[in-house]
Amino acid sequence: MSQATSPSTGKPYGLARVCRVWGMARSTVYWQRHAPARPAPRRGPLGPCADDELVAHIRRVLAASPFPGEGYRKVWARLRHGGIRTSPRRVLRLMRAHQLLAPTRQGHPHGPKAHDGTIIPAQVDTMWGTDMTATFTRQEGQVAIFIAVDHYSAECVGIHAAKQGTRFEALEPIRQGVRTSFGAFGQDIAQGLLLRHDHGSQYMSHVFQEELRFLGITSSPAFVREPEGNGCAERFIRTLKENLLWLQTFDTVEALRLALHEFQRQYNETWLIGRHGYKAPAQVRHEQRWTLVDAA
Repeated sequence: MSQATSPSTGKPYGLARVCRVWGMARSTVYWQRHAPARPAPRRGPLGPCADDELVAHIRRVLAASPFPGEGYRKVWARLRHGGIRTSPRRVLRLMRAHQLLAPTRQGHPHGPKAHDGTIIPAQVDTMWGTDMTATFTRQEGQVAIFIAVDHYSAECVGIHAAKQGTRFEALEPIRQGVRTSFGAFGQDIAQGLLLRHDHGSQYMSHVFQEELRFLGITSSPAFVREPEGNGCAERFIRTLKENLLWLQTFDTVEALRLALHEFQRQYNETWLIGRHGYKAPAQVRHEQRWTLVDAA
């Protein structure tokens, strides 16, 4: 390129000078010059509709969804529920080509894991995960948000916001979940339940651990510096941020608390979980309960 001449002036201009004017890195130019050709479209039938028509269906699914953070797999599942059968790869290709994919943050490389196995149990109310995040309100400043999630169904069993993120506030989502899932609140009412949490001061405190023992819940702390061990709670917090906390700002803690409980209801009833065949968490719990009743 440094040997090419400008058609208007007849003079050669170096690559560094051209890239400086264009505001482009030289590595980008080199990559574009040697980039592999785009592969030809996949052969075979297109499916129930042409690409333009399928894109219109995808846009309608995205517009109707209450969650702006749903990816192409959820869109594909909702299309199937609506009677439009196509492949996930085709949905991904069209959403990528039309800039319809949910925005994501780039992760960081991670070393070898310090644990093996899985944190997904075989049934509901076997293991819960709890964690904390924070947001800001206009009138009361920073606010702590505590959540509790069932590891099997991915259902949010409890959620709570408070001005002070103390050990007492951290217990509130657990109390909500115990009342809802076990029907009461008392000694040993949740016998056999494991609670996964990190090593935060709220969760390792004497008050928190004593109430777990009173309820019959076994404390199950994750490995230090291994957030994957509490991955179910971490994943729910990401969903909560992408679909509520990063989109809206609330005036008071009470306004935030009401919005959180509405989000919990909507999430449990309509958010699709891929490992359960794209069923909502409340549906997964309902179906398993009926299965256990029939088996009994």
